[in-house]
Amino acid sequence: MSADQAKLQPLSYVPQHIAIIMDGNGRWAQERGLPRLAGHRAGTENLRNILSAAVEFGVPMLTLYAFSTENWSRPPAEVAGLMRLLERSIENELDGLNQNGVRLRHLGRRDRLSSRMLEKIDKAIATTQRNTRLQLNIALNYGGRAEIVDAVKAIIRDGVDPDQIDEALIGQYLYTAGLPDPELVIRTSGEMRLSNYLIWQASYAELYVTDVYWPAFDRIQLHKALLAYSSRQRRFGGVVEQDGTS
Repeated sequence: MSADQAKLQPLSYVPQHIAIIMDGNGRWAQERGLPRLAGHRAGTENLRNILSAAVEFGVPMLTLYAFSTENWSRPPAEVAGLMRLLERSIENELDGLNQNGVRLRHLGRRDRLSSRMLEKIDKAIATTQRNTRLQLNIALNYGGRAEIVDAVKAIIRDGVDPDQIDEALIGQYLYTAGLPDPELVIRTSGEMRLSNYLIWQASYAELYVTDVYWPAFDRIQLHKALLAYSSRQRRFGGVVEQDGTS
């Protein structure tokens, strides 16, 4: 029985918002004697599988770390190739995403993205804006620290009284304004860090790390992450008593 056909254990609880750090494309390719860009291509193609699995498992919101503000420091040829793959993916997958009720949103800075990329992003957002089955947030040219810096600048520009600034107000100025914080952050490839990803929003998210590289992270791997999450007790800084109360 294939991974796509396997019956899986029912989930007792599904997080409302999952964020994924899609790591390991380059290492997946190198272990197979392929160029790094082949790994990025495989990783991009895997998005369709994970989106399908997320819908199957009833996940209403996914945020994917596609390209960070730090990734610009990679070799220019790799960056250019990755951008071409992302542009092509947005264009080729848009009709399917729209038909399957996926709504797209971009998280990140628009500067340094090409006019062609921005055009494709804006078209995808406009085309899918009425969809409700799955909210898909693409963190592209995204950095958690940059997001907070941009929020502070906007608050200052708006002349907000310092006494009015609290966590809720800052949240309204983040790229994720209006979205719930992620309950679960998944990182593939085994690295034990957030890598500047949703550092404000993920402050109390559960972290799940797997050694599996992103191109090989399939429906069963996502189910394993959801099973692990459902077995945890989220305390938000409190203490769980024996009767289960915090």
